[in-house]
Amino acid sequence: MDRDLLSHLPVIVAVARRGSFALAAAELGMSPSAVSHAVRLVEERIGQPLFARTTRSVALTEAGHALVATAEPALEDIAERMERIRAVKGRASGLLRLNTSRVAFTLALLPVLSAMAERYPDVTVEIFTDERLTDIVGEGFDAGVRLGEMIAQDMVTVRLTPPFRTAIVASADYIGRHGKPKSLSDLANHNCIGYRLLRSGALYRWDLSDGGKDVSVATRGTSIVTEPMSARDLALAGIGLAYAFEPLLRADIAAGRLIEVLPETSVEEPGLFLYFPRRASMAPKLRAFIDTAQEIGRAPLRTPGRSMT
Repeated sequence: MDRDLLSHLPVIVAVARRGSFALAAAELGMSPSAVSHAVRLVEERIGQPLFARTTRSVALTEAGHALVATAEPALEDIAERMERIRAVKGRASGLLRLNTSRVAFTLALLPVLSAMAERYPDVTVEIFTDERLTDIVGEGFDAGVRLGEMIAQDMVTVRLTPPFRTAIVASADYIGRHGKPKSLSDLANHNCIGYRLLRSGALYRWDLSDGGKDVSVATRGTSIVTEPMSARDLALAGIGLAYAFEPLLRADIAAGRLIEVLPETSVEEPGLFLYFPRRASMAPKLRAFIDTAQEIGRAPLRTPGRSMT
């Protein structure tokens, strides 16, 4: 196989993964014209188009699917083996791509990233905050961070936080104007800050406990957000009741900026986990992250379906 074709395969894979010449160019640090040239050269050498292009989209052709299905795992294997070779002679290195929610970034990743910067200066950690539950393998991420209950059974996981509970809070100003809810049914009389689920588009029903029984409570109000940090900010502004993980609210509650209501309705969540396919754990950059996270958290390894040895 000629060398020009081999050198351009990472460009083909990047365009296929991002579905865009411009996005692939940005990811690779190339100009869009250079990406177009690389794709055109490979198509000319193969004699078939790899992408069906319109003004709005870029999609793989049948030939493109066949090439990417062969090239992508081969390139990943080469990159992983190169990282292992470098790690034998020195420190872990490379780009580690993580997909996480905004909450997980705040609660679980900040202390690990701080330690990684000191211990592994040759590893660059790229954080993609996403409230959807992304296919980390299909989207080219090395690992993700989510609640344990949201992770597929075939993924290996590492616990990043202990379990934590939920809480309903409001500012003293809001409570002074509207009073505290006295029961779950009383939530219907309050301005509750809602959540829009990005994957389904539905409004999230608050998971709560009613006399020890788990219930899902529909709420209504004048504001809807897509992540709990925004709900916290709205609660601080006195707009309404916010529902979020208690660790996100702990400092505000302790300082009196927010007041917890209906604490007896709180439910416990399993905590946040780093998750990844088994094969990925062999990469030195991810292994360095796992070791650092476990040392900081002193937490045992856990997996819903499979354990890592």
